[in-house]
Amino acid sequence: MKKEDKSKIIEQLTAKVREYGNFYLTDIEALNAEKTSSLRRACNKKDIKLIVVKNTLFKRALESLDTDYTELYGSLKGNTAVMFSTAVNAPARLIKDFTKGTKGEGKPWLKAAYVQESFYVGAANLDALVNLKSKEELLADVIALLQSPVKNVVSALQSGSQTIHGILKTLEER
Repeated sequence: MKKEDKSKIIEQLTAKVREYGNFYLTDIEALNAEKTSSLRRACNKKDIKLIVVKNTLFKRALESLDTDYTELYGSLKGNTAVMFSTAVNAPARLIKDFTKGTKGEGKPWLKAAYVQESFYVGAANLDALVNLKSKEELLADVIALLQSPVKNVVSALQSGSQTIHGILKTLEER
């Protein structure tokens, strides 16, 4: 491969990392053509960009960024495919669903992930990644928690007014 081609690929990978922010390093080596096509279709449905990369080129792309990705360098061995996604847990759910019939031992399997500025190395972290919530989901949970006391006060006031109204009506009738 020519040096110009390598630098173009590195620039493209750098742009993808900047664009998506979350990525998963996976191994899809043992998948046959049918399963690979099925995996790519599933990725497209969930807005996940799947790219097979050369480890050295991806490492150079990561090195050109401001963030320190050294924790992921050990996972850049063998066959590597990168799943880019804006949703933090979509690739993890896809991997889990895709390997459901193989009791978690099938391909693709998780090598490592960089999600919400945190590193997850090893397939043992797949369940933790599946249960991660995005920043938007966490904000919605916080807003719901903040709204619940207000709702409780409003409902208490509403029920209290009905109780007071009932008491006054009873007193009036006496």
